Amino acid sequence: MRVKPKKHLGQHFLKDESICLRIEQSITNHFNCFNILEIGPGTGALTKHILNSKRDGNFYVMEVDQESIAYLNSNYPDLSSDQIIQGDFLQYDASTLFDNKPYCVVGNFPYNISSQILFRCLEYKELIPEIVGMFQKEVAERISQGPGKKAYGILSVFMQAFYDIEYLFTVDEDVFDPPPKVKSGVIRCKRNKRVKLECDELFFKKVVKTAFNQRRKTLRNSLKSITNGMDLPQKFTGERPERLSVDDFVELTQFLSS
Repeated sequence: MRVKPKKHLGQHFLKDESICLRIEQSITNHFNCFNILEIGPGTGALTKHILNSKRDGNFYVMEVDQESIAYLNSNYPDLSSDQIIQGDFLQYDASTLFDNKPYCVVGNFPYNISSQILFRCLEYKELIPEIVGMFQKEVAERISQGPGKKAYGILSVFMQAFYDIEYLFTVDEDVFDPPPKVKSGVIRCKRNKRVKLECDELFFKKVVKTAFNQRRKTLRNSLKSITNGMDLPQKFTGERPERLSVDDFVELTQFLSS
């Protein structure tokens, strides 16, 4: 049985065993979390290595493609039918997966929804201490790069507010079926010690998005719709958003809130 990759699902099946093993070995069980959820297992290339690792904790895979689910059921006897969840992580109540206990999210994520998967993880950040995943290289760099870097943006700030992020390695196009048109990158996100932002989180998101939506402008100009003519503190006036750290954006949000 061969599973045909489906373009509308963003499927690019990983076929290089050494890459799959490197991804599995990149899981650190951060904060002593041993439960694992793999999103989009496809034909199980990564699944096999997670099963072979005999890690402590429970392991589930979540897949929307019925053909892939049938393949997993047929080819992975060590994976019980209870461990295979047909569902969309973006719509699923992720708190129910491990009885409201923490779990690590891993996967060769479908590229067309990879950013949305991270935003969903942020909603459940208290349950997800670690994320190890494959993204388009450009997206992986955007998530992992810090202030002052060209790729630094909205997703960088949101993720780095609650996770320490490492860019682990780059993956070439030819290890996938079908090959994507771009290189890929694997990153690891480990939950930091920040419990909550020291500002209104919804307003923080609005400030960050508004600033980066006109990233070439200085904050004095890009935030006019929020400041309504109010002067910003001197340290922010002439700066552009890509030079601000998470803490800077928190401070800026506190000022604008006051």
